[in-house]
Amino acid sequence: MRGSIFVATIKDIANKAGVSTATVSRVLNYDTTLSVSDETKKRVFQAAEALAYKKRSPKRYIDHKIAVVHWYTEKEELSDLYYFSIRVGIEERCKELGLDAEVYFFNDLEEIRSEEVQGIIAIGKFSQKQVELMTSIHQNIVFVDYSPDEDKFDSVVIDFEKATKNIIDYFIETGHKEIGFIGGREYVEGEDDPLEDLRAETFRSYMNEVGLYEAKYDYVGTFSTEEGYLLMEKAIKDLGDQLPTAFFISSDVMAIGSMRALHEADVSVPERVSVIGINDISVSKYMYPPLSTVKVYTELMGETAVDTLLERLEGRTIPKKIFIATKLVVRKSVKQ
Repeated sequence: MRGSIFVATIKDIANKAGVSTATVSRVLNYDTTLSVSDETKKRVFQAAEALAYKKRSPKRYIDHKIAVVHWYTEKEELSDLYYFSIRVGIEERCKELGLDAEVYFFNDLEEIRSEEVQGIIAIGKFSQKQVELMTSIHQNIVFVDYSPDEDKFDSVVIDFEKATKNIIDYFIETGHKEIGFIGGREYVEGEDDPLEDLRAETFRSYMNEVGLYEAKYDYVGTFSTEEGYLLMEKAIKDLGDQLPTAFFISSDVMAIGSMRALHEADVSVPERVSVIGINDISVSKYMYPPLSTVKVYTELMGETAVDTLLERLEGRTIPKKIFIATKLVVRKSVKQ
């Protein structure tokens, strides 16, 4: 019923994806011993995202087609549900509007035919060469989670600086002084230096500002569940009894791996270590214990990107950079 609140269960997801509840549970928890195809994982993630998506009945645009360009490969996307859920938001919004959305991955850019699309939505980070190639295909481009040139292109982004400070403030307010960080680096195609990461930079600068930064508590790798596991495993071995009482982990997928490492080492969460991630991907609430995280409204990011592109098609010429708000969601992975 319109306006009612619907909370998806494991059974709902299993029914929609056409798999068992056990398979859903193990996929959502990134169980490394589970042997299922990427296609099955994709169906489960797609079902979880779709069931969490709130539908509306807006104006429809028939005979419009847009290209949705993803900076990950399809396989990489399944390892980072942040970008996956943004894409789901875009596709769901396009369905509501009657738009035809054709998905391309970064290595398929040259397959886009400018005469067949009205614009491009680019998800993720892109090199200058890739930006120039997309610009040569079409001038109407909206970037999501990236702003290569705010004077030229529309973009939809998150204020990760504010989100990071909110997490640190929460830890301090709940009595923590030893606060660790586990984060990742991102690279654009063809470049050796990592992109600036506001989560990592803000963690260090703000922790220094409040007099609590310790370099030995700072671990950085790549954004993946396995890397989150390996980095937390290393922290446990390196620090022993000096392991921080709290960790800010800069993505939920890394937090999933990190919490698994803590469980395997018999480090209790949250009694010994409190954990907060960021993104609030659809699987976070199904973890044990449920993951505290900063909710990034990925579905709204995707929806806003579509609406922003339509504004361009209707005549707007001034670029817009849109910040989407976040919200700290406190669950049972932290002491309260």
